[in-house]
Amino acid sequence: MRCPYCGSLDTQVKDSRPTEDSAAIRRRRICPDCGGRFTTFERVQLRELTVLKRSGRRVPFDRDKLARSIEVALRKRPVEPERVERLVSGLVRRLESMGESEITSEMIGERVMESLKQLDDVAYVRFASVYRNFREAKDFETLLGELGPRLAEGASVEELTARRPNDGELDD
Repeated sequence: MRCPYCGSLDTQVKDSRPTEDSAAIRRRRICPDCGGRFTTFERVQLRELTVLKRSGRRVPFDRDKLARSIEVALRKRPVEPERVERLVSGLVRRLESMGESEITSEMIGERVMESLKQLDDVAYVRFASVYRNFREAKDFETLLGELGPRLAEGASVEELTARRPNDGELDD
C-alpha cells in the first residue's frame, strides 16, 4: 500500500480488525520512511463492475461515488451513518451478485431509489428529483403520488420519516 504522505511503497500494518458489520477489514498502517499513519479498508469484491452511462460511455463502478450520492440525499436527515453504510454495502452486494459485469446507470439509480424509499421518504424525494431531472413542481406532485397511501391518508411528517422495519437494507 502506497503511503499517502511520501509515496513510499513500503508500509506496515499495525492493527487489523473487522468493521462493525463485518463487511470490511479496517487496517491501521504506518510508513517506516516518513512515520505517517493512515487507515485503509479492505472489502470483498465479487467482480469488476462497469457502468454503462446514458451517453453510452462505460466507466468503472465507483462505490465511493454511490455512497456520496446517497449521503447527499440523506444530508441533515435523522439516519445513522452505520445504516447508510449497510445500505451502500447491500446495494453493492446486490449489484455484484447479479451475474453481470456491466450494469446500466438506470439500474443503479432505480435500486438506490427503492432503498431510499424504504429508509427515508425525504431522501427518496431528494434523490429522485435529481435522478429523474425534475423541471417543475408537477414532477414533485407526481412522485409524491407514488408514495402512496401514507400521503393520501394525511400522515404526519414524523410518520413519513419514521424508519421502516428493514431500515432500507436490501436482502441478499
